[in-house]
Amino acid sequence: MPRAHCDARAPDAARQLARALGPGPFATIMLFVSPEADLDRLAASLPAAFGETPVIGCTTAGEIGASGYVEGEIVALGLPTGAFATDSLTIDLSRIDAQDLIGTMIRSRAALAGAHPGWHSEFAFLMVDGLSIREDELTAALGPGLGPMPLFGGSAGDGTRFLETFVLSNGAFRQGAAVLTLVRTSCRVKVFSLDHLVPTERRMVVTEADPANRIVRRINAEPAAREYARLLGKDPGQLTTFTFAAHPVVVRIGGKHHVRAIQRMAPNGDLVFFSAIDEGLVLTLAEPQDMAVHLEAALTGLSEGGTPAAILACDCILRRMEAQEKQRYGAVSALLRDHAVTGFSTYGEQMNSMHVNQTMTGVALYPPEENLEDARA
Repeated sequence: MPRAHCDARAPDAARQLARALGPGPFATIMLFVSPEADLDRLAASLPAAFGETPVIGCTTAGEIGASGYVEGEIVALGLPTGAFATDSLTIDLSRIDAQDLIGTMIRSRAALAGAHPGWHSEFAFLMVDGLSIREDELTAALGPGLGPMPLFGGSAGDGTRFLETFVLSNGAFRQGAAVLTLVRTSCRVKVFSLDHLVPTERRMVVTEADPANRIVRRINAEPAAREYARLLGKDPGQLTTFTFAAHPVVVRIGGKHHVRAIQRMAPNGDLVFFSAIDEGLVLTLAEPQDMAVHLEAALTGLSEGGTPAAILACDCILRRMEAQEKQRYGAVSALLRDHAVTGFSTYGEQMNSMHVNQTMTGVALYPPEENLEDARA
């Protein structure tokens, strides 16, 4: 799968990426863009660089490219028309119409299948404004329209600033929006979600919250940050972003644990979360395994039965932060490089009809010839 990268501040970034990707043709080109880029200039330069080829993308909390974890770059991935067909939908998050989305998705899936009846693999890729606080509502709305099509995605980032995040679609970077891309391919695919967290026996109950803004005010009827710190054996003044990354909380839904990561502590001692939170929710403290060891096993597992030609991944910013804090950054980055992972660090991840945190979601894309061999076996 052709991929490319360049300095995000390069005035001719789009031209550099187009030259490195090659002539294609491509069904879609994906760009993962450092917030250091001049977004307006980049958007204006896309038609001259890529012509009629659809270009989608988002801003990041760090990029994943040919050398693993990188920052200050634009990373591009091209899906060649010889093996991929795509249809992208821009969604206005200020008015999520579930019925309209479901109908559009069903028609799009049918059209892609009708145009390529010999291609049997499909997946959906979602990029969404990471500060919209609408990811949970959006994924719930999309779920009924997916059918058997697996969905994964990531929330656009803004480094560690948390000020403004953008998605790229139809030639412009947009806030308050999402871009959903349905993909039909002759490649064998495997959509996955992984995390390295193990639930403990330490539980707590959210007793006061502001769900609309993902804020927890009280845990176990005590001020939220103070009670969380007590359970960790820490002083509330010691709580940092790294503490939250190293000591996440999970909820049990449908027999599985899902991370509800803490973004930050507000000045008044409230805890602000990355995803949906509500009163009465039981939270369980989780402890991380060695991230590099876990990631190596997971990525190696994706190569059973054939090595992926590429892996497209959305990796939570908290994983990157934890890797830095625990001096595993180099090891994790090398694994991403060695397994040809391309993507970005996110403010949250999506998996089917759920919005989650502190995970890596993605798709492994296997060469078409392996797909044919599997079909004959």
